[in-house]
Amino acid sequence: MNTSPTRTAAAGAALALAVLAPSPASAQADDTLPVDLTGRYTTGQFDESAAEIVAYDADGLRAFVVNAHSGKVDVLDVTDPTAPAKVDEWDAASLAGLPGGVVNSIAVHDGQVAVAVAAEPRTEPGAIVFADTEGEFLAAVPAGANPDSVAYSPDGSYLVSADEGEPDDDYSTDPAGTVTVVDASTLEPSTADFTAWDEDGEKTLPEDVRIFGPEWTLSEPDAVSRNLEPEYVAVDPGGAKAYVTLQENNAVAVVDLASAEVTDVHSLGFKDHGAEGNGFDPSDKDGKIDIAERDVYGMYQPDGFRATEIDGETYLVTANEGDGREWGEYSEEARVEDLDLCEGAVEDADALGRLKVTTTLGYDDEAGCHEDLYAFGSRSFSIWTTDGDLVFDSGSDFERILAEELPEHFNADNDENDFDARSDAKGPEAEDVAVGEVDGRTYAFVGLERQGGILVYDISDPVSPEYVRYVSDRDFSIEPGTGDAGDLGPESLKFVAGEDSPSGDSMLIVGNEVSGSTTLYTVGGENGSGTGSDEDDSAQEKLPVTGASTIGIAATGAVLLVAGGALVWALRRKELAS
Repeated sequence: MNTSPTRTAAAGAALALAVLAPSPASAQADDTLPVDLTGRYTTGQFDESAAEIVAYDADGLRAFVVNAHSGKVDVLDVTDPTAPAKVDEWDAASLAGLPGGVVNSIAVHDGQVAVAVAAEPRTEPGAIVFADTEGEFLAAVPAGANPDSVAYSPDGSYLVSADEGEPDDDYSTDPAGTVTVVDASTLEPSTADFTAWDEDGEKTLPEDVRIFGPEWTLSEPDAVSRNLEPEYVAVDPGGAKAYVTLQENNAVAVVDLASAEVTDVHSLGFKDHGAEGNGFDPSDKDGKIDIAERDVYGMYQPDGFRATEIDGETYLVTANEGDGREWGEYSEEARVEDLDLCEGAVEDADALGRLKVTTTLGYDDEAGCHEDLYAFGSRSFSIWTTDGDLVFDSGSDFERILAEELPEHFNADNDENDFDARSDAKGPEAEDVAVGEVDGRTYAFVGLERQGGILVYDISDPVSPEYVRYVSDRDFSIEPGTGDAGDLGPESLKFVAGEDSPSGDSMLIVGNEVSGSTTLYTVGGENGSGTGSDEDDSAQEKLPVTGASTIGIAATGAVLLVAGGALVWALRRKELAS
């Protein structure tokens, strides 16, 4: 099995994508969509993953928050969105019969709650705990190893779990990645696996799907099904198919829900950072913001994503975080300065020296050197067809926006305020995206795990989205962990339709794991309502400014729920340099 594609195969595909992909959105703020903080609940736990994935129950007006620090689910009453309050907590791991297990994800539909619980160790089969919204236990259903993301189909017929199948810490065991499909009425599970792509299977993987790791993992007949790692699941609006990101593999799988079968695996290809508008800053040690086109390809490697319908077509909207494998003595990661580069392969090798890239791609076996460089993630969000064809990518928008908004804290990490700290490693890191409709327009809300804050885009035209604004309440005058530094590490975002929210206006739910709190925003014009397009669930103050104007908090409009600290509204009212 060849884990080191040559320039002809892998890079050629990347160049083809670069030519066919539309230009990035114009990074010009559009003030037509106000985004206002409404309320917040905080756990007081810093950098302990105390607020991660958030789900919402419209009937009970409650938010359910995965608290990985306690290993439980926090239940918040949001009847008054200005003052969310914790009213209960659920010990989902005990209910699953997995003491010591880790709660990973949660989803709600029509009075039923599903919680994904990984076993200890995570290489053993996990479980999905089902309960009603009052906490009445219904069942614990077996799942694959490390169930990491769950979602209901829009009509509630199915609950789907992406079972990641990560290796153990020393990479001595590597379970297969699977997808569990549960009939939500009978709570009977079925398993969709990837054995059709194994050595004796009838299907062949697209060439650019990454299969890599220690040699022992590649020599087994079931190497492919062990190597593929389902990360996040979304169900199409019609409810017939689920889409699952395979983050490390830089691919997306398609699951037929009726048959519980994986029908396709699509490679996402590579982003050409040398193409106009696709530049980035590769160094954390040069003391400057240096966004430029580079001789590097980016692996999209999305984490959170949504399947949404726009003008009758279903699209996948992805947050392209990036992720590498590093378990025990195995690591695919290296800095460019530590690689042997082929002569003339990279024009800007000195500028790229600090950049972290994979060693599994771009190596020329015959020449004994790296001809191409492949970085983790693409520092962007993208829109794809359900066949994995790229419709839009935001290019260099994220870093250009942050360079203007927060020049003194550009590419900071989520647990420290140092300038330029993440430029060598995936930049601001898009972690998750929510999608919803407000006043007839469809918007994507992209959470930045490292830098913090939310980037808002109007994606009503999927081929040509428009940047709306950057929203953040992070206070860089306070060192993270020493006081109220604001929202840190947004982990999940969830849009809720106006008819389902406490105020009658649309609501977006976001989870910030580093600051460990849950925050509610208002999104949209005064009395804006909006309709939801996420696939599963359905006191005024001034905040500290971080590189933009401060606005007061409105009592009306759509609401954005965020698990994190206090939020600052960075409204951008001037055009950014293109």
